[in-house]
Amino acid sequence: MSFWPGIFYVLFAFLSGSIPWSWILGKFRGIDIRQEGSGNTGATNLFRVCGRGVGMVGLFLDAIKGVLPIVAAKYGIAGFTHPAGQWALAAASIVAVLGHVFSPWLGFSGGKGVATALGVLLVLSPLTVALALGVFILSLSITRYVSFGSISAALVMIPSVFFLEPGNHSVQMVICLFAVIIIVRHKSNITRLLKGEENRFSFRGEKND
Repeated sequence: MSFWPGIFYVLFAFLSGSIPWSWILGKFRGIDIRQEGSGNTGATNLFRVCGRGVGMVGLFLDAIKGVLPIVAAKYGIAGFTHPAGQWALAAASIVAVLGHVFSPWLGFSGGKGVATALGVLLVLSPLTVALALGVFILSLSITRYVSFGSISAALVMIPSVFFLEPGNHSVQMVICLFAVIIIVRHKSNITRLLKGEENRFSFRGEKND
C-alpha cells in the first residue's frame, strides 16, 4: 500500500476524534460544560450537567467518532482508497483518541478519551473491550466512581490484550498506550479518590457526593 492512503486515514481519524460532541450538545442546551460540573468536555460531565438522555447521546457520539475512521482504515473506502497497513491503522487509532484529548476546536483541550478509545478498540479488539467493559461496569456498580471504573478497565486491558491478541503487536501497542493515556488523564481523579473527595456517579444524571 502506498504512503498517501495511510496519511489520509491518520488525518481523517484526528479530525473525527477532535469533534467535541459533548461540548456541542451542551451548547445546544445553552450550557458551556467547561464551566459546569467537573469542567471536563467528555460525556460523563455532559451526563452530570445536562441529564441522562443528553449524556447518553454524547457517549454514543464520542464512541462513534472513534469507530468510523478505524472501520474505514481497517476495511478501506470502496471506490476511494485501500485499507490501511498494520502500522497506519495503529497510528490512526492513536490520533483518533488524541484528537479528542487535544481538540483544536477547544484550544487543544478536551476530555479524557475513554469513550473514543472504546469506539476504536471495538474495531481493533472486541474481546479486550468486552473484558474491560465488564470490569468497568462491575467497578462502577460497586463504587459509583466513573473514574475508578475507567482506571480499573484500563489496567485490565494491558495484560489481557497479550492473551487475547497474541502476535498482533500493533494492536497490543495501541491498547497499552491507550491504557496509559487513560490513567494519566485521570491523575486529578486519582488524587481526589485518595483524598475521598471524588464525586460519585448518579444513574439519574445528577451529581452525587
